Amino acid sequence: MIKKSVFFRLSIVIVFFFTLFLIVLVRLFYWQIIRGEELKNIGLSQSTDSLVISSKRGDIFSADNYPIATNKTSYLLYSNPRVLSEKDLVAKKLSLILEIPEASISAQLSKQLFWVKLDNSIPAEKKTVVEDLKIPGIGFQQQSERFYPEASMAAHLVGFVGKDTNGQDKGYFGIEGFYNDLLSGRPGKIYVVRDALGNKIVNDLREEKKIDGRSVVLSIDRTIQFIAQKRLKDSIEKYGADGGSAIAMETKTGKILAMSSFPSFDTQKYYNFDSETYINPAISELYEPGSTFKTLIMAAGIDAGVVKPDTKCDICSGPVSIGEYSIKTWNNKYFGNITMTDVIEHSDNTGMVFVGRKLGVKNLLSYLSRFGIGERTGIDLQGEVTSVLRSEKKWYPIDLATATFGQGISLTPLQLINGVNAIANGGELMKPYIVTKIITEEGRIIEIKPQVLRKAVSRAAAKVMSLLMVNAVENGEAKWTKLKDYKVAGKTGTAQIPLAGHYDSTQTIASFVGFFPAEDPRVTMLVLIKRPKTSIYGAETAAPIFFSIARDILNYYNIAPTR
Repeated sequence: MIKKSVFFRLSIVIVFFFTLFLIVLVRLFYWQIIRGEELKNIGLSQSTDSLVISSKRGDIFSADNYPIATNKTSYLLYSNPRVLSEKDLVAKKLSLILEIPEASISAQLSKQLFWVKLDNSIPAEKKTVVEDLKIPGIGFQQQSERFYPEASMAAHLVGFVGKDTNGQDKGYFGIEGFYNDLLSGRPGKIYVVRDALGNKIVNDLREEKKIDGRSVVLSIDRTIQFIAQKRLKDSIEKYGADGGSAIAMETKTGKILAMSSFPSFDTQKYYNFDSETYINPAISELYEPGSTFKTLIMAAGIDAGVVKPDTKCDICSGPVSIGEYSIKTWNNKYFGNITMTDVIEHSDNTGMVFVGRKLGVKNLLSYLSRFGIGERTGIDLQGEVTSVLRSEKKWYPIDLATATFGQGISLTPLQLINGVNAIANGGELMKPYIVTKIITEEGRIIEIKPQVLRKAVSRAAAKVMSLLMVNAVENGEAKWTKLKDYKVAGKTGTAQIPLAGHYDSTQTIASFVGFFPAEDPRVTMLVLIKRPKTSIYGAETAAPIFFSIARDILNYYNIAPTR
């Protein structure tokens, strides 16, 4: 009996101490593991101060290695007030040089600390003036600030560097935004330890080394960018338009040679502009493309074998009725039994309805997906958007009809030009891209190669569609703008803008898309004008801009006449 009592008491003691041990173990786990990092940071904040050492942001170069975005050197000015004498006199002298109120500098110098910041950013010339004063206890920390030598050139494409919520540099929009992590590198830190009284121990400094950002080389050709930008800007003013975009793409690779949009902004002084101007319309705004979209639909019909260039339209002698709707031509002119070649030449809506019926919804959606409609292109720019194609079950006969001439379906300008570029490129859909090289912090160069996404249509279908587009330029409504010495494949577009559930015939987006020289395309290009006032038609606004830019590019490339 006694033995059982002793054993029972001993068991209680063991359980008690085991439970106690368990509680201590759990508490240690809680403080050291779960809240360990938090407590460590609290301790560091109470005993240390840290100074961020900015890493050098990588440069952005154009195709000819000219810096579009780079850095200029500035200096952080600091002081050790404990070694300063005549602080009021020092404050007065520095105030005149730095153009900072004397009271602000005096307040900093009056602190009983070993380190205070006096100015966050001073240029080299002011640094020299301060150094000439030979004031003991004054020091400088070199740093860099973003600088854009070309100011507003390719602003939407480049983006800008602003501040994040923590006050640190961060890239926004375009290349600066998309490649921010790569360009920014990793900043370093200097930790200054304080003693129990809160005084900084100047001999106890710890440093985290900074890692400078990588640089990138763009596919942008400064000459072509300048040509496109100037022609576009001048024409927007001439036609009284609300804005516009121009994109030039290297046909065989998908490289973007130029991308310009207006209204624009100054990358160096972005804060002086409305934030809406930061958005790149070429990749971030959806629109209904109108007749330029006919190139993709007709190419699909040819590739599917449902139509040929000489196939005749048996519904084109008048308006086409679909339920309560009536599909008409843009000029109310009708041609019975016209061929598919004529449909593209005259930009005939009823002829496109004919092609759509031959294709059917399932085939139409399949080809749109092959051309990249309904998905992002994957371009290396921040802010790209896309619409989503509705499922086959949600398409009605009127939707199929209107989609064939670019109405009731939305996309970005980049999606359209990339689809048309597939026709120019023998049916191969390329991934458009901007950065062609990445330069590491050690100077090693990483080449970015062109990428074929998929085969949109066969080479034979692409060739036939190219010939139809050449014929449209030679004999269509924009023939007065064509180049005399070169064959160009192209198509006009005049898209009415949907407003409050209906289309306003006086508000349009005029456009022209094409490629040149037609026999062996080097450049694919899209010009788009928003709400032109002098004329609503693409043949009278966008087409002249397209051909003026094309002429300049052909001369710049020194391409011999093809006629």
